[in-house]
Amino acid sequence: MIIQRIDHFVMTVRDIDATCDFYTKVLGMDVAAFGTGRKALVFGTQKINLHAVGEEFDPKALRPTPGAVDVCFITENPLDRVMEELHSLGVIIEEGPVKRTGATGDMLSVYLRDPDGNLVEISNYL
Repeated sequence: MIIQRIDHFVMTVRDIDATCDFYTKVLGMDVAAFGTGRKALVFGTQKINLHAVGEEFDPKALRPTPGAVDVCFITENPLDRVMEELHSLGVIIEEGPVKRTGATGDMLSVYLRDPDGNLVEISNYL
């Protein structure tokens, strides 16, 4: 077996609307409705399916927990411009810019938290 890419992952959250608001306004993702009232965050060719804590869709992770995700998103926008935009939206940058190593090489990253405390890394490849 050879895995080609990630299609989607599931994030358990306390408030789906607050999560959608953050990821659309701060990270420019789109919200897609699917199934029977389910929501996902869509970007590029990937998506993040959302589960409300206590109302998860089966099958699910063994211990679905809000705030347990640590994810890195790549942007082509210059990181200084990303940081300016985050500041203008009142988003606290927890760390960065710092040099990190991504899947395909060196990158420069900033870190922030979403409404559930998930760690969100936004990066540019160098």
